[in-house]
Formats: sequence, C-alpha cells, structure tokens
Amino acid sequence: MPLSIRPLSPRILARCLIGAACLSSLSACGLLIVGGTAATTATVATDRRTAGEQVDDQTIELRVSSEMNKAFGDTARVVGTSYAGRLLLVGDVPSDADRERAVNIARTIPKVHSVDNHIRVGDLTPLSVRTNDTWITSKVKSQMVTTENVPFRTIKVTTERGVVYLMGKVTADEGERAAKVASSITGVNKVVKLFTLVSRESLITDPGKPAPVTDSSTSSASTPPAPAVDSGGAQTMPVK
Repeated sequence: MPLSIRPLSPRILARCLIGAACLSSLSACGLLIVGGTAATTATVATDRRTAGEQVDDQTIELRVSSEMNKAFGDTARVVGTSYAGRLLLVGDVPSDADRERAVNIARTIPKVHSVDNHIRVGDLTPLSVRTNDTWITSKVKSQMVTTENVPFRTIKVTTERGVVYLMGKVTADEGERAAKVASSITGVNKVVKLFTLVSRESLITDPGKPAPVTDSSTSSASTPPAPAVDSGGAQTMPVK
C-alpha cells in the first residue's frame, strides 16, 4: 500500500524555517568568533591566567582581607591584589612593625609566590581619596578597552592615593601601551608596572596554553617603595 505524505501546515513550515535560520546564524557566529580569535592570536581578548590561577587569585585576595582584618581590625587598612600568585599589598598601617607584620602574614597564605609591598605607614586614607581612586581605576580600565593592542582582560588595575599599579602577563610593547594609557588619565600621580613579561611568539603558537613567562624582575617585600624609584622590581613611569 503506497504511503501518503501529508503536506506540512504553514505554521509548522514556518517554525522549521526559523529553526534552520537560527542554526545557520549560530554556526556563522561560531566561525566568526574562531576566525576573529585566530586573526588576533588571542593576544587581546583573553585572560592569560589558567582557570586554576584565576580561582587561586580570588581565594588569595579573600584570605588577605580576612587575615588583615583579624590582625589589625580598624587600626589599619591593607588591600591585596593577586595575579597568578604575585601579590600586591597597598594600604595604611600605623608603624613599620605593622608593615612588616602584614607582609609576613601575606607570605603564609597558600599559593602566594611573591609579595610586592607598597603599604604606607601613616594615618588611614580618607574615604574621599579612596573614592577618587576607585574612579581612577574605572577610567583606566575603560580607556584600555578602547585602546588598540592592549590586552585589557588580562591586566589588573589597582589605584592607591593616585598611584596606579598594573599587573598581568603582557609583552613588553603591550605593557608600555597600557602604562601610557594609565598615565594619561586625569588624577593619576604615577604608574607602577608589576607586569610579568611574555613573548608574543608564545602567545601565537599556543594561545590556549599558559605561556612560558619571563618575570621582568623579582619582588622584594622588605624594602619600602620610594617615589619615582623602582621598588620591589616594579617599573615606574612619570605621568604626563
């Protein structure tokens, strides 16, 4: 007995056509994304830390906040920013002894590989100054997003009393461009580069794998930072 094929209703036919169009669009978008990544060698749009490093950094920052609060309470303010286990400390403590104590606490936190100590000895920074620092950080990040060849997703920005600290895995050229962006923002007093340098070739050959790194310097947690002078292996640059 011959099979009879019923024609599709207009409604079902329309749904099929819409579904096919959606699948086609998704496929095209996927190709576009992959193509775009290949074209830029993933040097701009991705975080160059591994997923594990990103989780570890978040944990380190939470531990710093918790441990410093236990140690000092309201008498001090110590803030930690971690990138691939390299920990930046900023804030205010009452004495040199407290400053050293904060560094020693930070060194005991798991997954911390090095400490860049930029803690200031003195009174707590006023809320108005901290609010302005937050504004500067947001401006620096916004400007990086719109600047060509600056890998903004892999750069951490911290501002303390008008001093901008930059951390991340970048090439030498990318680091220079990022620093120039930060130095151009109104209200920035100085830019301190705490970058870990990577080669562009390593990013191109295997963008999905953590690149071999060459640290620009080693950190020194015991030496207090001096204005306009390299401290803790950091590079500083004047503000225009």
